[in-house]
Amino acid sequence: MANFPFQRLQADLAALINKTPAGQRLPSEPDLAKQLGVSRATLREAMRSFETQGLIRRRQGSGTFVVGKVQALDSGLEVLESLDTIAKRMGLEVSVSDLNVETVTADEELAASFGISAGSKLTRVRRVIRAESRPVAYLVDVLPEDVLQSKDLPSDFNGSVLDFLLNRGDALTSSRANVSAIGASADVAKPLEIQRGDVLLHFNALLFDANSRLVDASLSYFIPGYFHFHIVRRVGGG
Repeated sequence: MANFPFQRLQADLAALINKTPAGQRLPSEPDLAKQLGVSRATLREAMRSFETQGLIRRRQGSGTFVVGKVQALDSGLEVLESLDTIAKRMGLEVSVSDLNVETVTADEELAASFGISAGSKLTRVRRVIRAESRPVAYLVDVLPEDVLQSKDLPSDFNGSVLDFLLNRGDALTSSRANVSAIGASADVAKPLEIQRGDVLLHFNALLFDANSRLVDASLSYFIPGYFHFHIVRRVGGG
């Protein structure tokens, strides 16, 4: 019974969201908290579940907006695929925006990972992936310059470094990723048009070629609600 007031709050929010047309802004946080008779902290906690479902989106300095539900990108984690490949298989359309390709220098940690000298040149590719014009993922890839330079990418680059390398004929064999839930930092929240601290699904991945050389270190940030990742596992003991 202790959770009943919170459940009622979520039900009230669900009703408000359902009757608000997509694209329309909800009342301000102070007004909505007063209207529902709760603290702003409690209101934020209740609204978080609707954000992760992709039903509302908070925009820094603008407010909270109702969004029409988009079909989630669904993929298993047993095989490494690009978001573009997954979307095409599902008949969905995604696009890339905020593309930034630049040359950076390797710090001690990256240099050790790539087996190069600190200060060596690397290519960093940052971009936002959109579904139905909404930002749903922010991707960052870092590669040695002898693997990728900015001039290598075509003008119609689809946002997938993986697809580019595979189509070029690079012998890529394995990837290792750490998956976690994190709060969005300011530099990630801004391109995704969300609030700092909002929950994101985070992949920190390393991509290796046939010679076991690390060729790409990537960071991927996904807005929950737009992605369904799953994995098929063998039962142990057999």
